[in-house]
Amino acid sequence: MFYTLQLNAKLQPFHRHDLEDLIDEFLSEEGLGSTSGGGTLMSKEGEIEYCDIEIELNNTFQAVEKLLQKLEEVGIPKGSKLYNEDFSQEVGTLEGLAIYVNGTDLPKEVYETSDVNVVFDSVSEILKDVLVFTSYHEGSNDTALYFYVKRSFMEAKEQIKDFIASYPLCEKCRIIQIA
Repeated sequence: MFYTLQLNAKLQPFHRHDLEDLIDEFLSEEGLGSTSGGGTLMSKEGEIEYCDIEIELNNTFQAVEKLLQKLEEVGIPKGSKLYNEDFSQEVGTLEGLAIYVNGTDLPKEVYETSDVNVVFDSVSEILKDVLVFTSYHEGSNDTALYFYVKRSFMEAKEQIKDFIASYPLCEKCRIIQIA
């Protein structure tokens, strides 16, 4: 039976593919089924809204239950769901934090002497104990960095506030909850 795992996650296709491979490996090892592809829904501005992983499961209640357990173990964002025409269940425990780094309104020197990769690496290091996966989006006016964590958005935001306040490229950034 075919199911769709709709991930409330802003994942680049290659990041989604990593999760798809992990799920496929689990399903294969357990003899429960396999993944059969995936997709990404983009906003008209080109930012990822969410992504899907298509899954074919053996037609047993046990296969669905084992997959749901694995998804909770692996960690996926809140607001995700596993569904088909006869079944729908919300899944996910991770919260998502997005940092939108302003790419147009800061002094030229800031862009010349700062690096968005430093922001990404520094935040990843600060959140390393609770970080499950990451992704990003390069837009025309900003760069979005996405972090999915095993703690609340507010706790993660609090953990990174000193870095955000001290790094020049983070001036005028927006930090929002995405899951």
